[in-house]
Amino acid sequence: MRIAEIFRSVQGEGFLTGTPSVFVRASGCNLRCGFCDTPYASWQPEGEDLSVEEILTRVEQLDTTQPEHCGHVVLTGGEPMLFAELIPLSAALRRTDHHVTIETAGTLYLPVECDLMSISPKLSNSAPLPDADPRWIGRHQRSRHAPGVIRRLVAEYGYQFKFVVDRVDDCREVEEYLAEFPEIERARVMLMPQGTDAKSLARKAEWLAPYCVEHGLGYCARRQIEWFGIKRGT
Repeated sequence: MRIAEIFRSVQGEGFLTGTPSVFVRASGCNLRCGFCDTPYASWQPEGEDLSVEEILTRVEQLDTTQPEHCGHVVLTGGEPMLFAELIPLSAALRRTDHHVTIETAGTLYLPVECDLMSISPKLSNSAPLPDADPRWIGRHQRSRHAPGVIRRLVAEYGYQFKFVVDRVDDCREVEEYLAEFPEIERARVMLMPQGTDAKSLARKAEWLAPYCVEHGLGYCARRQIEWFGIKRGT
């Protein structure tokens, strides 16, 4: 399994915001979002090939070098569902009493084990920029929406949804998406501002947070950017 980085930090998004966690970032993605903030795991995938046993050893080392055992592991990317090794990795982590979150765009399915399936469907605002590799522009648009996968993940796992919102019009697209999937509980849906610095996130929060309250959705701040900025290992 190609891994870009393994590190210990604090979860900055979603239901578990503020939870100390070990993050395992898979390198490789089947999408190419224009606003991607981890290009080293998608556009220009980096990293090393590690066995499941090697990953488990590194996770354990990070979790035991701190005075407090965190017990939470986040399997993220890129897109971790690209890798069949995620099946034995997730199972092994849960056997050793880790709480496992899997971060996915919801376009691929594997019979993994986890405590929280964190699904971030990509809206039309995720399209690659016009000067991007033309092969990826069409491929991204064709691949970003997989209704069958979404329904299966919702049916089989405890879940949360995080939608990246850049403009007011994106909120309408979220509502159209949720209308397509009435089985998704609105209490498990969060809207998250698009941005890579604290100031731009704060500006969008001024209108997005009230929108979420008015429409019965959660607001998802990107605390890791507020705390650390955009850098690896956070």
